[in-house]
Amino acid sequence: MYDIINSDERVLNSMGRDLGLTYDEMLMLKDYFKGMGRNPSDIEIQAIAQAWSEHSCYKSSKVYLKKYFLDLKSDYTILTMEDDAAVVSFNDDYAYVVKMESHNHPSAIEPYGGAATGVGGIIRDVLCMGAQPVALVDSLYFGNPDSNSGFLSERFILNNVVAGIRDYGNRMGIPTVSGSAEFDDRYNGMPLVNAGCIGIVRKDKVVRSRVTKLDDLLIVCGGRTGRDGIHGVNFASKILDENDENNRKAVQLGNPIIEEPLIHAVLEANDLNLIDGMKDLGGGGLSSAVSEMLYAGNVSAVIDLNKVLLKDNKMDPWEIWVSESQERMFLAVDKSNLDKIEGIFKKWGIEYSVIGKTVKADNLIINYNNKRIMDMDLKFLVSGPLYSRNFKKPEANMKKVEYKKIDNYKDFILKFIGTPNLCSRFNIVRQYDFTVRGNTVLKPFTGNVNMETHSDSTVIKPVENSYAGLCITSGSRPKMVDIDPYNGTIETLIEAYKNILCSDGDPHSIIDALNFGNPENPETMYRFIETVHAISDFCKNMGLPLVSGNVSFYNETGNNEIMPTPNILMIGKIDDIRNIITVEFKEENNPVFIVGTLINSLAGSEYAEYLNINYYNISNINYNELLNIKNHIKRSHNFIKAMHDVSSGGLLLTMLEMSFGNKIGINADLKNLDGDTDIKLFSELGTSIVIEVDKKYENEFINNFQDVNIKKIGYTVKENIIIKDNKTEIINEKIINLRNAWEHGLDKYI
Repeated sequence: MYDIINSDERVLNSMGRDLGLTYDEMLMLKDYFKGMGRNPSDIEIQAIAQAWSEHSCYKSSKVYLKKYFLDLKSDYTILTMEDDAAVVSFNDDYAYVVKMESHNHPSAIEPYGGAATGVGGIIRDVLCMGAQPVALVDSLYFGNPDSNSGFLSERFILNNVVAGIRDYGNRMGIPTVSGSAEFDDRYNGMPLVNAGCIGIVRKDKVVRSRVTKLDDLLIVCGGRTGRDGIHGVNFASKILDENDENNRKAVQLGNPIIEEPLIHAVLEANDLNLIDGMKDLGGGGLSSAVSEMLYAGNVSAVIDLNKVLLKDNKMDPWEIWVSESQERMFLAVDKSNLDKIEGIFKKWGIEYSVIGKTVKADNLIINYNNKRIMDMDLKFLVSGPLYSRNFKKPEANMKKVEYKKIDNYKDFILKFIGTPNLCSRFNIVRQYDFTVRGNTVLKPFTGNVNMETHSDSTVIKPVENSYAGLCITSGSRPKMVDIDPYNGTIETLIEAYKNILCSDGDPHSIIDALNFGNPENPETMYRFIETVHAISDFCKNMGLPLVSGNVSFYNETGNNEIMPTPNILMIGKIDDIRNIITVEFKEENNPVFIVGTLINSLAGSEYAEYLNINYYNISNINYNELLNIKNHIKRSHNFIKAMHDVSSGGLLLTMLEMSFGNKIGINADLKNLDGDTDIKLFSELGTSIVIEVDKKYENEFINNFQDVNIKKIGYTVKENIIIKDNKTEIINEKIINLRNAWEHGLDKYI
């Protein structure tokens, strides 16, 4: 029993530290329970600690999320920011369901299990909307792979995060189709693991993450409840202390062998309309899932905790309530349907138990061993505190860094394109099964066998009787966000937008996963506010809905705070997958154009990072030009052979990657572009896309792009990459030699 009522400031502070609550929050609890004339029980105080954690109630971010994200819907969004995942119209009969969340703190302590359970949890978020999970996405941010300075070596973290994603997704038979990987010293000891899932559901089978009916039975099904994952949300809501022995206990244990048949059972029950409401048991366990689902439906419940199936029969009741053991779903079912759903669970070998029923009341009641151990107002429990934290614009360190011009471009390029942030991702992605189910139409790699290059986005065909597809891309530009959080976030969104365009898709919806450091740091809070402001402005200017999101704060170890990392998952639609355009050059003697603006700056570029050059601002973007590029690409579809956006590595890497997927290279001259040679080659800013055009339609293509920047930079050739800037030859090399340097950059790490 916690004696809050009679505790002084010193004791309340001590209790708060153990629970992950502040002194002010403990005073709120003291006043609340004084009004009730009693102290809280163990289970009540633990439930509050879960519900009031940063991870659960978004107490530092909710003010700004409501301010900027409240009205970012569209006429085709069905459910956004209301349930466990977003539901967006796909066609007349079907909707796609999508969600992305971070699993950062667990992955820092136990990389394999943290990453694996991140995948398992995001699958269940999509499942609880009644959807069949059809594709997985992961965007990963690692420290310097050569560093051994932390609690775990960065190479160990890298390999085990990838293995956790691989083993969970592959064993579930769900393709991991898209994502990204970034490396930087500022992620040392604090990797970011952003896991996403896309599902498909008939519109008449969508389930809500709420229950509104009285006398419904409340069921827990799937895995048993154990001591793994206790205090997981509290652990994820504080700065990581690598020496805290309780951290490992907070990491859940994944078991895809249970989750796979659980998906079948839940979908079968939903197909028969047996489920009135559903939620996955992830962060906060039963405590969060039960409270949130009841409160959202304006009902309450009486729970018998003795009915929960356990891994360990010696668990305390509060441990049962807050455990985050994986592979569990929480369902509300009409009692008349219990026999039917029991038959389905038996067929699939799924354990279940009825732990309570819904009632009309304000308070949630929990009984254990015939004793009432919790009797609390649901609104007080789930609402949590709300903060408008201080924020302050960081002061730029305006030191001047001199750098020498490159003397030998060939030697520089061969080293540069093999660095971890620019080299191929084959070592990572080839561990994932991205073709299982047979619906991955455009894979993460495209081109000839054993000569593949990276795709800009992947495309899946989610509905059997339709040629319509979904384009998927995910990533961030944290170096740019670190320089300028507003415009750096815009650049992140622009890259995702261009990735969809380059596969001939139409951008359709945006999902964010916002990874930041300590919100109690005013400079961190400033970056967060500028980021959400940028996302809001982009959505409004481009006519796109923000359908789902996640905020992860306290990504910090000691004094090492991560770069601000707003990861953007963007979904596009393509009307006919047979019209997909891919990255690799297709045939000789075709003209190659760059359309859009390549901004005359190296800010946030890999080139600047490689040479340790400081920049302090990022230019604004012309939204109208980006919209015009989209419209002109649609008009010019029949003229286009290949497309690739200019992003990491600049125009140089764009041209190289287009050459790597085939034996067709480029003879380019950059003399008509603005800026000096290094800016032309390595700037990563702006709206620019490189396009190979069918030589028979060159004039028609040019006429379609009259109102945007368009420059012809060369033509395709066989087996060579030749790049000049006026009379200066930058490189003249066989494709295979450059490709080898790019392909094997991660070999020594993975």
